[in-house]
Amino acid sequence: MKKVLKIILITIIVLFVIAYFYLILPFWGMPFNAQRHGQIPLTPAWALECWLWEDDVNTGAYVDELLEGYAEHDIPVRTIIIDSPWSLRYNDFEVDTSRYPNPDTWFKKLEDNGYRVVLWMTSMVNSYSKDTKIKDSKDWSGEALKKGYLISDDDQAEWWEGVGGFIDYTNPEAMKWWHGLQQTVFDYGIDGWKLDGAVTLNWTEIFGIPFFYRTSSEGLITTREYMDQYYRNEYQHVLKQNPEFVTLSRSIDREYAHPEGFSPFDASPVNWVGDQKHTWKSTGESSKDSDDNKDLVMEGIRGIEMALEHIMKSAELGYNIVGSDVAGFSGREIPPRLYIRWAQFSTFCGLFMNGGHGERRLWKRTNEELEIIRKFSWLHTELVPYMYHYVVTAHNGGRRLQTPLDKGLYHYMFGDDFLIAPIYQDSKINTVTLPKGKWRYFFEDNNLIEGPQTVEMEFSMDEYPVFVKEGAIIPMNIKRDYTNIGDKDSKGFTTILIYLLEKNSFTFYHTNGKNKTEISYSNTDVDLTIQLRDSKISHILNIYTERKPSIVVLDDKQLDENTDWSYNPDKHKLIIKTTDYQNGNYRISY
Repeated sequence: MKKVLKIILITIIVLFVIAYFYLILPFWGMPFNAQRHGQIPLTPAWALECWLWEDDVNTGAYVDELLEGYAEHDIPVRTIIIDSPWSLRYNDFEVDTSRYPNPDTWFKKLEDNGYRVVLWMTSMVNSYSKDTKIKDSKDWSGEALKKGYLISDDDQAEWWEGVGGFIDYTNPEAMKWWHGLQQTVFDYGIDGWKLDGAVTLNWTEIFGIPFFYRTSSEGLITTREYMDQYYRNEYQHVLKQNPEFVTLSRSIDREYAHPEGFSPFDASPVNWVGDQKHTWKSTGESSKDSDDNKDLVMEGIRGIEMALEHIMKSAELGYNIVGSDVAGFSGREIPPRLYIRWAQFSTFCGLFMNGGHGERRLWKRTNEELEIIRKFSWLHTELVPYMYHYVVTAHNGGRRLQTPLDKGLYHYMFGDDFLIAPIYQDSKINTVTLPKGKWRYFFEDNNLIEGPQTVEMEFSMDEYPVFVKEGAIIPMNIKRDYTNIGDKDSKGFTTILIYLLEKNSFTFYHTNGKNKTEISYSNTDVDLTIQLRDSKISHILNIYTERKPSIVVLDDKQLDENTDWSYNPDKHKLIIKTTDYQNGNYRISY
């Protein structure tokens, strides 16, 4: 009898475990996650440029100071994030004018100055908000509850910004109310939402055990289904008003809880991973200043390695435009060398987002940080045409921007042509594993390196482990001389870097989302032919070649040396600058 009871008990436990992981915990792709693999959106080109934000002051005056300082010191910024708390209470979408006075004219001024504005939000309707001007909002949330706009009636959740219920995305009346609240800030001309991840807390506890279901207007809904409704609804709604609107959402955070990712691919024009501490390698111990800081996450012990791990994991899952907060989100002080190295790594991510806690005004930090981060901010901006190619190919089901490599710690391909070997510890020495092929060190490209091989190199603070594949064609938008590729006279031209093999081609998708230019070359011992097809572009060909040409011909017309083209024998660079052409056929003879 005891043996039978034991078997029954074991069977009950096994069935409960199976039921829990397959039905109650529907995160792992077992019965409920077929929705993950939709089409990746066409991320607008502006979202590939540099983002900036801060989370210590949170006022309009401080935003103005940041932007004025960055402009004065010629550091590129396209997008400013206004993070919490910007509203009177969380997610009522009414601007707190004590923090951001005259929002109608203030937002318009940002737009007129060429900035894009992204506002923070979640799906919570709070009865209590921690840091906002109106803290007690039981009447407001109670009215939404009475009208049936919230998930699971009055079952509220405690989250990091207070206590509240979850808006019901399945209820059309709730959506009419919710989107009506948002309309005021849409009318201000905002360009995006930063969708924070409170939706992951949408579960029910029974005897302390989390059951990942709640009740919507259409019946039971899983946490995973609610997350997808949140990200999809908010993205699809704003696209109807502005086709260049973006949502910034999580891809991977705590992968042990959400190994399939946060936001579904089809609602992921831009993603970030967070929230890291201002630290280097993960130490396994809380830093000594953790108790002095707010908003510390992961016990304050995970730094740049966490960002690297999660960005690589995001890329493996299939997310395309991904980044992290430069230097990490949490902490009191940002170590200078960490700030530099994290900015350099972010240069070669789809999202370059400098923000969080800590001093972000580079002119109040060291001159070394100012000059190097400015240089790499411009390099990221210059690479937008190259990155946009992979926006289009990923949207069409092809190559994504970042591809993790099997060999080399945190190594990845940035597009088809760059290998990045990130620095994750406070050392100038890094080990680089190069795959089969021919490679050049991007910041000193005179030497050709044959792969496969592993090399240990020292990288000065103003350089980074970036290797370009021989044969590459790389379109760039250059307006300054900080990166030593072009200068202010390059403005208005598409600079095309070419590292020659026998032949190659590249489709340059114009960032207006409409046109394209096919760029190809064929190289022999005798001559080099280059062709530009389809839409015409003013361009600068920047070609690495060991030999000075004897003649350069465009569309059967010989070009003048020193007027139309020049050759630098020290850098082995042939520069051809062309404003207009008929057919786009170059013949370069040696």
